[in-house]
Amino acid sequence: MKKSATPESDNGQLMFDVLNEIGIIAQLSRALLESRLGDGLTQHHFSALNHLVRLGDGRTPLQMARAFQVPKTSMSHTLAGLEKRGLIRMEPNPQDGRGKLIYLTDAGRTLRDTAVRMITPDIMALIPQFGTEDAKAVLPVLRKLRVLLDEARD
Repeated sequence: MKKSATPESDNGQLMFDVLNEIGIIAQLSRALLESRLGDGLTQHHFSALNHLVRLGDGRTPLQMARAFQVPKTSMSHTLAGLEKRGLIRMEPNPQDGRGKLIYLTDAGRTLRDTAVRMITPDIMALIPQFGTEDAKAVLPVLRKLRVLLDEARD
C-alpha cells in the first residue's frame, strides 16, 4: 500500500526541488564562467577576486574561508593559485605576525573585470528568452532565500 503524501513531505519536496534547480543553475553558470576564464582558473579563483573587489583588500585567509564556508586549507590553496599568477599578493599581518593579509593586484582586478566583460554577452543572450521582468521578479525571492540560508549557517 502506497503512503499518501503529507503537507510536510510535499513542502519538503518543494523546497528540495527549488534548491536542486538553484544547484543546477549554479553548475551551469560555473561551467560558462570557467570557459571564459582560461589559464586553468576556476570559479573559486574568480569568486575570491570578486570578493576582494566587492568588500575590499586586507582580508585574512580565515575571513575569506569563513565567508565562502570552506576549510582554511581549501582557501589557502585557492589563494596560492592566485598569488602564483600575480593576481593577489599576501603580506604579513601587522596585528598578527603569523597571519597574512590579502591584497588584490592590478592584474587581479583587470582579470576579474575582463571576465565580467567576457561573460556579459552570454548573460545578455538570456534576456530575450528569460526576460527582464522575470529577472526582476525572481531576484527578490532569491535574495530572501539567500539571506535565510546565510542566517541559518551561523
